Amino acid sequence: MDFVPSPATLLAFTGASFLLAITPGPDMALMLSRTLAGGRRLGFATIAGCSVGLVCHALLAGFGLSALLAASATAFAVAKMVGAVYLLWLAWQALRHGSALSMAPGEATPQQPWAAFLTGLGINLTNPKVVLFFVTFLPQFVDPADPHAAGQMLFLGFWFLVVGTPTCCVIVLTAERFTAFMRRSRRLTRAFDMSFAGLMGGFALRLLLAQAR
Repeated sequence: MDFVPSPATLLAFTGASFLLAITPGPDMALMLSRTLAGGRRLGFATIAGCSVGLVCHALLAGFGLSALLAASATAFAVAKMVGAVYLLWLAWQALRHGSALSMAPGEATPQQPWAAFLTGLGINLTNPKVVLFFVTFLPQFVDPADPHAAGQMLFLGFWFLVVGTPTCCVIVLTAERFTAFMRRSRRLTRAFDMSFAGLMGGFALRLLLAQAR
């Protein structure tokens, strides 16, 4: 299957996707708050909504980047340069402000599962950072000169979902312990922030060096 990246590329992408999945952020905060307020059913319903949103983003980013690559290699290179700047901004925000994770059990009102699903879907679809993330993240693992680059970008977009969804399910299953541990350990939270900043900074540097060559 030519659209499947090399084992080394897939392994690197899987590791990066897992780190991003466990890094605190708005989606995780929403899943945890719903779980703590209404139980695991609401947590899983929220995950389902966010996952459907990610499918939409993966399709849009994959087809959009593929069309851009087919239309103009120069435009694709400019998009990657802009992406490098965005990744550096994400790294700086993580170091300066820390994780966007608010986990207060009493803040969320219990909902029906379908309402939690729609909330997760709506939050994900209306978050422009998710679009920008996919546009800047996927090209890191695809060679524009590869004739199967378009298929690889689509494959990686869905592979991110394959890695992230089970990880989120485990977090929901251990929500109470996870939140209690995160509240107790500021060092761990800071380690998440440093890891995220390092990952984003490394991707940005890789993009900038590739453009320089």
